[in-house]
Amino acid sequence: MPAIDLPFSRPEYDRRLAKVRKAMADKEIDVLFVEDPSNMSWITGYDGWSFYVHQGVIVFHDRDPIWWGRAQDGNGALRTVWMSPDDVQPYGEQYVQSTVRHPMQDLAEILTRHGYAGKRIGLELENYYFSAKAYLTLEKALPNATFVDATALVNWQRTVKSDEEIVFMRRAARIAEVVVDGIAERMEPGLKKNELVAEIYRDAIRGADGHWGDYAAIVPLLPSGTDAAAPHLSWDGREFKRGEATFFEIAGCYRRYHTPFCRTVFLGKPPQYLVDAEKALVEGLEAGLEAARPGNRACDVANALHASLLKAGIKRDARCGYPIGISYPPDWGERTISFRKEDETVLEAGMTFHFMPGLWMDDWGLEITESILIRDDGAAECFCDRPRKLIVKE
Repeated sequence: MPAIDLPFSRPEYDRRLAKVRKAMADKEIDVLFVEDPSNMSWITGYDGWSFYVHQGVIVFHDRDPIWWGRAQDGNGALRTVWMSPDDVQPYGEQYVQSTVRHPMQDLAEILTRHGYAGKRIGLELENYYFSAKAYLTLEKALPNATFVDATALVNWQRTVKSDEEIVFMRRAARIAEVVVDGIAERMEPGLKKNELVAEIYRDAIRGADGHWGDYAAIVPLLPSGTDAAAPHLSWDGREFKRGEATFFEIAGCYRRYHTPFCRTVFLGKPPQYLVDAEKALVEGLEAGLEAARPGNRACDVANALHASLLKAGIKRDARCGYPIGISYPPDWGERTISFRKEDETVLEAGMTFHFMPGLWMDDWGLEITESILIRDDGAAECFCDRPRKLIVKE
């Protein structure tokens, strides 16, 4: 059964596969095993909540890729990948969470059948989804193979987005705007956090402009008051209080493509230190956006932000941005380029980032961020179109 609804055209998948194969050739990799679900989907179209078990895509130089995963998920692969049914090769259920066998033994048999038992095999060694046990099992099952660290090899091929991908990110941006508008409208003293989060999810999944919303790779983050000093707290059943700021870190998501968007809401009259921080942060954001041009470096964006903040007496030199696109839990970043002073990666038109200069101080926090597209010329384009300011509800 062919894929029912491929998100992208076949030429788009052909373009991606060609890029991956070139990168493989540059590292003298004979065959590549990709376990990151974002990379699996980017190469083949596969989309399923199955990344809690071992699965992957085997990429060859001279034939179509093979989808490999749990037998139970084989039908999902048949309905989502562009390859033929013969290239969907699941392993048996006896391998799932077994203490006496491991799925990598089955993968090793496939690689052996195709003549790669003694070849150079690329593996995503630094990855959420590839375990130490998986590596040790492959090493034992394929003693004559040479394993090559191919961490982020596919991720780097994803940095410049195609026109088709940009369409998806614009749809995700419209969803993010709906979510932030809903937050600003509904948030008030006495409202329980979990009740607002329920509305956030409703808005995110209902979508915008006739396009449905997918689940985001990260849950909504919304710490308030002194808790906002911690950037990664989610929610509980406490009520919002007058006199407190809450930052909201959310993303619109369409067909796994993410457009993160963060704003901060203050209930009541904000203190002067927060007003001053807002002014400095917005000026820093705008300086960074001006620096986010093709030919400039990732560090130029960070340096522009940090220099602007320093004028206001705010010292911040941590990472302030990362690439975005297709992703699965637990992260919506692409894990390649970073906006920070050490990263000299040259920016190219078509790259997309979450420019994320959050301020997390000892007892307060402030987030005003933009997801951006590096344009052919000029400063970066912001995907979302909402005022760049602290949202005050007096």
